[in-house]
Amino acid sequence: MKIIWNGHSCFTVEADGSTVVVDPYSDGTVPGYAPLRLTADAVFCSHEHSDHNGREAVTLTGRDCAISVQEIHTFHDDKKGSMRGENIIRVFSAEGMRVAHLGDLGCEPEPEQLEQLKGLDAVLIPVGGFFTINAEQAKSLVDKLEPRVVIPMHYSFPGHGYDVIETVDKFLKLCGNVVKYDTNIFELTADTPAQTAVLKK
Repeated sequence: MKIIWNGHSCFTVEADGSTVVVDPYSDGTVPGYAPLRLTADAVFCSHEHSDHNGREAVTLTGRDCAISVQEIHTFHDDKKGSMRGENIIRVFSAEGMRVAHLGDLGCEPEPEQLEQLKGLDAVLIPVGGFFTINAEQAKSLVDKLEPRVVIPMHYSFPGHGYDVIETVDKFLKLCGNVVKYDTNIFELTADTPAQTAVLKK
C-alpha cells in the first residue's frame, strides 16, 4: 500500500490497483501549498471546510474502487460540533491492511469508536491543535489505539500551513521511533516496522 502526503491533510492512498484521495484542499486555501491537480478512482472529504473539500482538484477516473471504506462519525470540536460541525473518520482497507484518516478530529472518539479503530496498520492524525486535537491529545489517542505506523498531518512548518497551528515538533517530542523521510511517499507493507513517520513535502 502506498501512502502519499500531498500537503496539509490531503493524502493519496494506492492499493489493489485503486487510488483514493482524502481531504484535498481548494486552491489558495492553505498558505504555502501549491494547487492540487490529482487523479483518483474516488475522493473523500472529512468535512466541508475549503481546506478539506477541494473535490474540484481531483479528476475521477470512472473506474470502480477496490479499496473498501468504513466511516466513523465524530466532531470537529470538543462541544459535539457546535463550534465547527461534524467530522468523518475513514478507515481504508486493502491488501490485508487498514489505514485510518482522522480528518479534522477535534474530540476524543467515543469508546465504541475507539474499538473500531483498534488494530490499525497506520493512522493519519492531526497534531497541530487550534482547529483539531493538539500534540498531547494526539499522543494520548495514539497510545489508546496502538497503530503500527503513525503519520502526523495538519501542522505548520516554515512557509506552509496556518500560523495558529503548531509545528510537528511538539508531537514528535512525545513519540518514540520517529523516522523522517526525504520523500512524501510511504510504502506500507505487512513487514513495515512500528514507527512515527514524518513525510517531507
